[in-house]
Amino acid sequence: MAKAIQYSQLGGPDVLAVTDVPDPVAGEGQVVIRVEAAGVNPVDAKLRSGVRASGPFTAPRGVGTDGAGFVVSVGEGVDGLRTGDPVVFFETPGAYATDVVASASKAFLRPPGVTAAQGAALGIPVGTAYQSLRSLGVRGDDTLLVHGGSGSVGQAVVQFAALFGARVIATTSDARADRVRGLGAETVPYGEGLADRVREIAPEGPTVVLDAVGTDEALAASLELLHDRRRIATLVQGAKAADLGIRAFAGGSPVPLTAQQLAWRHEAVAVAITLLAAGRFSVELGEALPLAEAARAHRIVESGARGKVVLVP
Repeated sequence: MAKAIQYSQLGGPDVLAVTDVPDPVAGEGQVVIRVEAAGVNPVDAKLRSGVRASGPFTAPRGVGTDGAGFVVSVGEGVDGLRTGDPVVFFETPGAYATDVVASASKAFLRPPGVTAAQGAALGIPVGTAYQSLRSLGVRGDDTLLVHGGSGSVGQAVVQFAALFGARVIATTSDARADRVRGLGAETVPYGEGLADRVREIAPEGPTVVLDAVGTDEALAASLELLHDRRRIATLVQGAKAADLGIRAFAGGSPVPLTAQQLAWRHEAVAVAITLLAAGRFSVELGEALPLAEAARAHRIVESGARGKVVLVP
């Protein structure tokens, strides 16, 4: 049998347990993937704890959506993937497992030079970053302020925006500033007087702002620095967005993503894989832990540790 991390009630990391589950079977348009690495995202812990709302329990729930591995079986109607192919997969519920069944449309070939851990780190962070920038229409004549430039999403935002030709200013701690500057951003530290520090290096102010931290300070500075609220978006405080007159992309927003936005998230993974293989995109990896240590992985992510944590079955 396959093994998967599941939980049957909301709570702390200790509700996560290794469970024997039936071996997945590929249906039409699907593939079964032997997982080599599963990405641990903050939203996984938010769903587990109940911070992010979900429906009532009708059965044990799997965890995670992003990962990488190789194809072990192919269902009818699948073109372009064969048994043995190394792949990156995303938007696949229950990724914390030894084997998963995924829609073939949610699995991309993983080129030589892109590791399983790097591939597992892509899904949610790059999808969120790329879709947000496309939704805000970021281009080469923009100055983007991103709050939280050192997180996985923030790092992807910095890199995509720089590739689009925009000037990027990112908030970060002093300890993380070198990493963020190396990705193509100018940095400013968090804390009181943030708006003034941004004006010191960009007197004209930003033309677009993306909040990836959700603090009151970040939101207040955003509103102070940019009057066009249609070009301010939050990825964290979606429930407050309407009252503030700004945009929100997921992050608790009651407004679902559009079909175009979902398509951009899909496109983002393919783009990031290509850039990674070409050495034009960087993924910061954190600890790699055994599947059985999923609870520890959640504690690390909730503590704000550096780099993308992955589970290795």
